[in-house]
Amino acid sequence: MKGYTKPFSLILAVLILDQVIKFWVKLNMTLGQEFKILGNRGLIHFTENNGMAFGMEFGGEGGKLALSIFRILAVLGIGYGLIYMIKRKYHRGLIMCVALIFAGALGNIIDSTFYGLIFSESTWYDKAQFLPASGGYSTLFHGKVVDMFYFPLLQGTFPTWSPIWPKEEFIFFRPVFNLADSAISVGVIIILIFQKRYFKEEVQEPASYHSEVIEE
Repeated sequence: MKGYTKPFSLILAVLILDQVIKFWVKLNMTLGQEFKILGNRGLIHFTENNGMAFGMEFGGEGGKLALSIFRILAVLGIGYGLIYMIKRKYHRGLIMCVALIFAGALGNIIDSTFYGLIFSESTWYDKAQFLPASGGYSTLFHGKVVDMFYFPLLQGTFPTWSPIWPKEEFIFFRPVFNLADSAISVGVIIILIFQKRYFKEEVQEPASYHSEVIEE
């Protein structure tokens, strides 16, 4: 199991923490409820989405099912790639980044696959219940992804002379996300930053070339 311990420990830690946070939010907050953790620049804001990361949507019930199936196939592919890289001793940093991406993808799959079965509906007035007697709010693969982290770092109004959206209010950073989304984003960003180091190939000159140089 050498080489597997650290990436799999990271995956397990991200999954557990992600699900603990989502369970707590789902069972203790009503939809739309929020409270401040960093003043007006950092909030826990409970929302759910039917689609992709950072609250983006993927239309309709058919689209939701297609997205869930795609996620499962994608995470299987990432898992296979992770094991392949561990066996062939790829750069440890790359392996840990792929482990983060795998954990984040799997974390959101758990929501979309099972939450509709194990929770009652969250509403603006009622908190969800775990394993309600009347059954869950949806069917397998049709659960909603729980999001809660909201960081509107910059808010204001576009000036009247602005060529786009004059006098319109703007917020940066608007998306509401979860720990799984963060794990995916961090993994991808680190890979992009260190890609030359992670994918570095040692080019060795042919032995014949060295012999020709020596003879000359």
